[in-house]
Amino acid sequence: MENNLTQEVLDKITKTCTCKAIPRSRIKDAINSGAHTVEAVSKATGACTGGCKGFRCTPTIEDLIEKHLKKQ
Repeated sequence: MENNLTQEVLDKITKTCTCKAIPRSRIKDAINSGAHTVEAVSKATGACTGGCKGFRCTPTIEDLIEKHLKKQ
């Protein structure tokens, strides 16, 4: 239980998209809701639309999608 709580807190405070300050928790929520491409996650969350146009966050989003799909 403590590890899950810690992971939830980390997901809320860790910014996946630093340009738009979008936390990992919002990215994971979008993926869990069916956004299984970077484009779909971007549309659902606004990630990849900041100053770097996804240069910094795309690899992390791809990794989160891959991990989610492997769990299924």
